[in-house]
Amino acid sequence: MDAKTQKAELTRAAIVGAALDLAAAEGLESITLQAVADRVGLSKSGVFSRAGSREALQKAVIEEFGRRFLADVFVPAMQHPKGLPRLQEIMRRWIARTRDVEAFTGCIYTAGAFELDDREGELRDLLHSEITRWRAALRRTVLQAIEAGHLPPDTPPDQLVAEMYSLIMGLLHDVRFLRDPQAAQRTEASWARLVKSYLPSPA
Repeated sequence: MDAKTQKAELTRAAIVGAALDLAAAEGLESITLQAVADRVGLSKSGVFSRAGSREALQKAVIEEFGRRFLADVFVPAMQHPKGLPRLQEIMRRWIARTRDVEAFTGCIYTAGAFELDDREGELRDLLHSEITRWRAALRRTVLQAIEAGHLPPDTPPDQLVAEMYSLIMGLLHDVRFLRDPQAAQRTEASWARLVKSYLPSPA
């Protein structure tokens, strides 16, 4: 990669990062080319030439959030054995990221879903696709735990995924709105009880 191309990519990354910070703080609709330009010290046309239209930048923000989220939560968990160990690691990392990152910056998946839930269009479709893909990955992990015998054959994967999601949304509410310093520990305890309720009964 030549220096010019590298500089262009770094500039675009800075633009998307600034737009992500803005969206996390104020919502996806707060993203404008001018607002991002002011944050990174470029002209509005400079942002446009590197990131495209406002909607293209909003889409890039959703995709970048997903990339960072998966890199923190899902990818490292793949190093653990399939089944319950991997599911446990995913949830541990998800709780930790919510406590350490989203507690301060907000969550594009959650806030964006509320922001766009009654709208139609490509932006909503992209966010829906990203969240659906994440839930599908969780579902596959639950199915692997069933196949490994770590969870009973009659475990309803969609139900468990919904319950996992509900725990995280409750945690996000408590750490951001209530500013409860014990919220993560309570979520960990709730998760431990939830997993225990699904485990096979002792012979």
